[in-house]
Amino acid sequence: MTKASRSRIVLGGVCGAMLLAVNAAQAEEGAALNMLKAMTDHVSKQSSLSVKYDSDVEVVTPSLEKIQFSASGEAALSRPDKFRATRTGGYADVEIVSDGSTVTVNDRDGKRFAQVQAGVGFDKMVDKLRSDSMIEIPGADLLLSNAFEELSSGVIEGRVIGQGVVDGVECDHLAFRNLETDWQIWIERGERPLPRKYVITSKTVATAPQYTLRLRDWKSGEALSADAFRFDPPSGSKGVAITSLQLDEVPPANPQESQNAAR
Repeated sequence: MTKASRSRIVLGGVCGAMLLAVNAAQAEEGAALNMLKAMTDHVSKQSSLSVKYDSDVEVVTPSLEKIQFSASGEAALSRPDKFRATRTGGYADVEIVSDGSTVTVNDRDGKRFAQVQAGVGFDKMVDKLRSDSMIEIPGADLLLSNAFEELSSGVIEGRVIGQGVVDGVECDHLAFRNLETDWQIWIERGERPLPRKYVITSKTVATAPQYTLRLRDWKSGEALSADAFRFDPPSGSKGVAITSLQLDEVPPANPQESQNAAR
């Protein structure tokens, strides 16, 4: 056998191994996306649902120290356009309510609230709050009618990591990569493929801070009354422009800002 022949055999073996590796990675990504789609299809089919959650937000200080801030809340959704969510943490106590025509953002600590037009449907409401006011509804991406398209957009790699247990519930553990973030999701195994944990890690910030959302006490199929989505201004509260509300889950970097926000 000539040297050239041996080289061709070696090269062919390397190329074959690379092709098998690529095919295996594509198959694994396909499996992960299929499991993700099963979850989003299941959630989007629920005409009404409610869930409780706990969240952790990491920030990085100028000295590159990671600090974590925690909050808890609950959400209820009656498709297509009624929604209520709360978020209570150390620096904000927030309620967001949509009766289908008006969205109210209520700063319960500051006794101030703002109201804007709801738009058409829950998806539009989420977009409007994000684009106009930089207000996020915890876990909103998981509840969208087009959640699979939103979550899978920009994915460059997906894997089935294995199994895990979240709050005593057996889950499938998936991991995905985008250009700017890595994110993971734990999905309940069995007939109810519900998201139980969701982690987003930033790759563009030093020390890679994370946002973690744990979801529990899922309920679906129960009719929710219209009163569940009605907002009655609390006594002593006042209406303000939505842009004046400071509703972040973390305190301002400047202590003076914190004093002004509390007024």
